[in-house]
Amino acid sequence: MKFIGLLLGLHLATATITVWAGEAPSLIERALVAESKFDSQTALDLFLAADRAKPNDGFILQKIARQYSDSILDTADIEEKKHRAEQALAYAQRSVAVAPDNAENVLSLAVCHGTLAVYSDTRTKLRYSRLVKEEAERALVLNPDYDWAHHLLGRWHYEVATLGATKRFFVRIIYGGLPEASFNQAITHLERAVALAPKVAPHHLELGFALLAAGREADARVAFNRGLALPSTGKHDDAAKDRARAALQQLK
Repeated sequence: MKFIGLLLGLHLATATITVWAGEAPSLIERALVAESKFDSQTALDLFLAADRAKPNDGFILQKIARQYSDSILDTADIEEKKHRAEQALAYAQRSVAVAPDNAENVLSLAVCHGTLAVYSDTRTKLRYSRLVKEEAERALVLNPDYDWAHHLLGRWHYEVATLGATKRFFVRIIYGGLPEASFNQAITHLERAVALAPKVAPHHLELGFALLAAGREADARVAFNRGLALPSTGKHDDAAKDRARAALQQLK
């Protein structure tokens, strides 16, 4: 009888796992709908449920990382922002551990390091900045036509190049420096992102900032206006558009 009870228990446990695993596609579908509506909390709850239903799935883990990262916009509390950035990085790391050859997972790691850098001390910011470049480049090795990897690497180049010689000198002396960066590399990567995904507004907008940093104001204006004319399809798009509008005002 005990043996039969044990078999029954094992059967029920297996049945429960099967039922939960079967729910994962439905949970993912609902989560993606919430994500498309920029409802990060609902999407996060659903992806977390999907993770419980189907543990250690690289796609689900990367999506959880994204929701934690996107939800940073939904709170004004600095400590909570940092906590969500840390959670995002933890899930991104898990997604890469499960699927190390997935370019989107690797780029998610770069994005999360960049996000967490905002809430870190100077030495950590610089360490994360190096990782952002390394991980974006690794994503491009995995998928040379990944538009968002070109976008992130282009943005890294113009932001680091904007530091100027004096700041870079002190960074090198005190913290060991940063990899070389250039406006030309920034523009090349962002133009490639635009060519690969011309309907993605942030590609045009960040190209505008790179062109502006390089002193090409007329070209920057064109890029800004093209980006502003496109619909917002991501949670961060409106903030990027606000930055572009402010830059255009300065050009008048």
